[in-house]
Amino acid sequence: MRFILAALLAYLVGSLPTGYIVGRMVGLDVRKVGSGNVGATNVTRVLGKRFGYSVFLVDFLKGLVAVFVSIAVTKTDAAAPAGIDLSAALGGVFSVIGHSYPVWLAFNGGKGVATSLGVLFAINWLAALIMCVVWVLVFQLSRYVSLSSIAAAIALPVTMTALLVLDQLRSPIPLYFSLLLAGIVVVRHRSNLSRLLDGTEPRFTRK
Repeated sequence: MRFILAALLAYLVGSLPTGYIVGRMVGLDVRKVGSGNVGATNVTRVLGKRFGYSVFLVDFLKGLVAVFVSIAVTKTDAAAPAGIDLSAALGGVFSVIGHSYPVWLAFNGGKGVATSLGVLFAINWLAALIMCVVWVLVFQLSRYVSLSSIAAAIALPVTMTALLVLDQLRSPIPLYFSLLLAGIVVVRHRSNLSRLLDGTEPRFTRK
């Protein structure tokens, strides 16, 4: 029951529609402008860096908080290291699912990148840092936010595999979690993948 409660709480934390709320605060429905996505990238394009970066920060914190809440709720049943990893992974997955499929917006949310990053920093800061480096490198070379996010997501399980081989993980659970998380992020970017293949994906340009 504790794990079910942790999953529910993590989902609710992740489902807070930050971008939509910020848009409504200035009298705009971000689902009807730009790419139509409620994530930080579209908010930045439409409303500027001040709002976009704020959305990114809150979405990042959603993932961070969800992991700690999940561990706290299940601590009685998760005394062993593997149990802690399982609790963290549970909170992480359901917070990203909540962000990507929020009940408040008819299950149509963001891409899950910022929330995933928050989750990763809570679970393994080194893997999160490597993911950030991959994102920045691909973005600087391509100026595609979507391509950078997909590349970082794919790099995550590769990084976790290396950490497991080097005996830097307490259990293999973070690796399994990273595979699931990468899958969610890639699936959420499937429309971007189609546009990238067609050559119609917009680049993020400096104004």
